Amino acid sequence: MPAPLFLSSGDLIADRRYDFARDLQLRGDLMAAADLMTQAVERAPHFASAWFALGELKQQLNLHGEAIRAYRKAQEADPQDRHGAKLRLMRLGVETLSEMPPAYVRALFDQYAPSFEHALRTNLHYQGPELLLKAVLVACHGLKRPVFFKSAIDLGCGTGLAARAFAGNVDSFIGIDLSPGMLAQAQTTGLYHRLEAADMVEGLKREADAAFDLALAADAVIYLADLAPALREIHRVLRPAGLVAFTTETHGGDGVIIGAGLRYAHGAAHVRAAIADAGLMLLSLEAASNRTESGVPVPGLIAVASKA
Repeated sequence: MPAPLFLSSGDLIADRRYDFARDLQLRGDLMAAADLMTQAVERAPHFASAWFALGELKQQLNLHGEAIRAYRKAQEADPQDRHGAKLRLMRLGVETLSEMPPAYVRALFDQYAPSFEHALRTNLHYQGPELLLKAVLVACHGLKRPVFFKSAIDLGCGTGLAARAFAGNVDSFIGIDLSPGMLAQAQTTGLYHRLEAADMVEGLKREADAAFDLALAADAVIYLADLAPALREIHRVLRPAGLVAFTTETHGGDGVIIGAGLRYAHGAAHVRAAIADAGLMLLSLEAASNRTESGVPVPGLIAVASKA
């Protein structure tokens, strides 16, 4: 992952204390780091990055009440919540599960874009697009239809990994991603007819009815708490008999949780219900891990559905 987002306080001394505290944190001296980070926010009370970092430190020290206060202060200092304090509060159980702040997702992936593919492929052994392609091939074989799509929409397209995997099976791609940094990387592939900077649902709303034969979302709906709005829009933009294929992380329950990696995990029953409620017909829902974290496979699902 990229380095922690840093938004300067505008006070050189406070910024330096933040840097020194981060260094102490990396060295494992959490108490000293927390003390120095506290000094930074005392000097610059609206220093969002320091409040967020202080929340992380207090959480690591199991001082959850103090962590909650610091995360709340980070939200107040930066109403866009570019650090994602809301997600930490959801993990701590003091805020209702809801959608991620768009500015957080945009900032995260704008930072991540230059090293994204290397980190996924080398460090996390990511294979989401390849697993999606295999699932679509199997679905098309079962439907006795060619594995060719005139037009596809790549949702949360990132740097274009899914488009590369499906390049031999799709005539024209449209890509949607919230991060301009990711879209700049996707542009270099030469695979997209058009790229749009938007969140998934808003981007879909801009597309015409029955415009696509295939919708792909490789590791994208893990940033959506509620699958229903996106799936309803996917149903609208698909042509009759069009397919949608997506990966998500999962857990042993039926609902939606936010995992330790600050991504949403959708239970299998929740995925089935969201697909059915959107008017789509589920063709397959298979358990498969498309990445590892700390050397451990992350539980996931691969779904393929069609528009009747």
